[in-house]
Amino acid sequence: MAFGEGGGDATVPLISPDRPKGHLNVVRNGNEWTASAHVITAVIGSGVLSLAWSMAQLGWVAGPGTMVVFASVTALQSTIFADCYRSPDPEHGPHRNRTYAHAVDRNLGSTSAWVCQFLQQTALFGYGIAYTITASTSFRAILKANCYHARGHDAPCAYDGSYYMLMFGGMQLLLSFIPGFHDMAWLSVVAAIMSFSYAFIGLGLGLANTISNGVIKGSITGVPMKTPVAKVWRVSQAIGDIAFAYPYSLILLEIQDTLKSPPAENKTMKKASIISIMVTTFFYLCCGCFGYAAFGSDAPGNLLTGFGFYEPYWLIDFANACIILHLLGGYQVYSQPIYQFADRYFAERYPGSGFVNDFHTVKVPLLPPYRVNLLRVCFRTLYVASTTAVALFFPYFNEVLALLGALNFWPLAIYFPVEMYFIQRKVPRWSTRWVVLQGFSAVCLLVSAFALVGSIQGVISQKLG
Repeated sequence: MAFGEGGGDATVPLISPDRPKGHLNVVRNGNEWTASAHVITAVIGSGVLSLAWSMAQLGWVAGPGTMVVFASVTALQSTIFADCYRSPDPEHGPHRNRTYAHAVDRNLGSTSAWVCQFLQQTALFGYGIAYTITASTSFRAILKANCYHARGHDAPCAYDGSYYMLMFGGMQLLLSFIPGFHDMAWLSVVAAIMSFSYAFIGLGLGLANTISNGVIKGSITGVPMKTPVAKVWRVSQAIGDIAFAYPYSLILLEIQDTLKSPPAENKTMKKASIISIMVTTFFYLCCGCFGYAAFGSDAPGNLLTGFGFYEPYWLIDFANACIILHLLGGYQVYSQPIYQFADRYFAERYPGSGFVNDFHTVKVPLLPPYRVNLLRVCFRTLYVASTTAVALFFPYFNEVLALLGALNFWPLAIYFPVEMYFIQRKVPRWSTRWVVLQGFSAVCLLVSAFALVGSIQGVISQKLG
């Protein structure tokens, strides 16, 4: 099965359980604000909480500079990628590329599409793992904050995270039956509000602590390490954390597919991307810089759960509750492309299967009737269970974020969008634009490789240690 089989406007099976099988119309009523909510839900996630730690590794010059560089790279990449939604013309092309893999298939061929699909699905699965780890950490942070308040800051307040990972997995199991992006704008809006809430709290606590200290902590070169090699590993992990915190190319086209037109979807998506990147960069710089200024070399790996802050304990509780609510939505934003891929794949592979294609109406007291598909029940249950199981085995916050950021940044955020841009815009080889963008891609590859090596070393060290 080719990803572009039947053209970009081929029927996409099982878009929604409340639409009859074979229904060809997908209602697109999104705008720049709903798209911005989806992006902010995806981007301002667990990554923002690790930025004070990343700043501590890089120092006052390289830390903010690295964030600005990644913001600029993400802005360029998202602008290029938004033009790949329609083919062959980015504004009026008759073919829609509803997913990342569809766009790669149409522009670069089926082999590249399968490589892209594998990397994308692996990355999305990894985000589910990272969000499960983060949610568990926030659950425990609420309990620890209450314990420290009641028994003192030196009390032995330790809680196992496994139970809370299972609890988060159970919540995701219920939310996983939201049919698709077209039906979850409300969840993204709620999650975006939660992300603003805890980001403001982290920013405010860092600022208040800095003022209370009467001094701006930190240094130009960051945390001193015993050996140069150890410093290199830490710097590479910090770059990986920042790389994790920015790009959303994994889901950009799926978000763009929710937009109404006119105006042209690529114009609306570019506007939404710029709004989102400006907002997220402001929060990232504020949270990272104020967190580093408050704690210096002692900046915790997770700003709101590492217990640089103890009081007011109720505000710490509220911030972590906001994190959990945001992660509930963020997990779904990153899981929906996998769910939709599975729906399409099995529907095309087994068109006559009742297990795959039939819906059954379930009536729950006090709720409207809901149409359930057995394939969705089984696949999505297995998916949530698998992300939870891996999170239980590798519960390492900073190291997992850095590994995911380094692994996905170059191929998915840089290489494929740049190569598709060359095809879409018919950029001639060895022209000035071609050379500049190829050089840009090569530099990003080197940065990703550097971060990836350090991140793998970090995960191995944590597991063996």
